[in-house]
Amino acid sequence: MRMITLDTETTGISHRMGHRVIEIGAVEIIDGQVTGRQFHTYLQPQRAVDPGARRVHGISDAMLAGKPLFASKADELLDFLAGSEMVAHNASFDVGFLDNELRLAGMPGGLARHCRVTCSLRLARGRWPGQSNTLDAVLARLQIRHQRGLHGALKDAHLLAQVMPHLR
Repeated sequence: MRMITLDTETTGISHRMGHRVIEIGAVEIIDGQVTGRQFHTYLQPQRAVDPGARRVHGISDAMLAGKPLFASKADELLDFLAGSEMVAHNASFDVGFLDNELRLAGMPGGLARHCRVTCSLRLARGRWPGQSNTLDAVLARLQIRHQRGLHGALKDAHLLAQVMPHLR
C-alpha cells in the first residue's frame, strides 16, 4: 500500500480570506516503510505572509522571493500523490488550501480526484478521545523524539510518517 504523509504551510489561517500555500512537504511510505522519496517546494504566494503565520513557521516574504508559483508545481504534486492514500493532520485545512490552489491554477476537481484523503487528526481523536491530539501532543504521547520548534511542511510530513503506524 502506498501512503503519502503531507503538510502545508500558508500565509495565514484561511484560504477563504485569500491566504495561499507557501510550502508543501510530502513523504512516501510503501508497505509501512518510508522510501526516501519525497516532494518538497516553497511557493511564491503573490501576497504577504501574515505576522501570526510567520511566527508559526518562520517563513518570510523575502524567503519566498523568486520561488515558483503553485501552478508551475501542480502537475508534479498531483503526479506524486496519484493513486495514493494521502494523510494530513487536520486534512480539511491542507486539502482546503490545496483544492483552492488547484482551482486558482485552472485545475478544478480537487485532490480527491487524484488520491484518497485521510485525516490523521480524526484517527488520533478516535484512538485518544477527549485528549489533545495536536501533532505535538501525539508525538509526546508516543514518545517520538523531535526538535520541531517552528513548523515546516517537510519536517512535519516526516513526523507524521512516524506517527501513522500507531494510528492504524
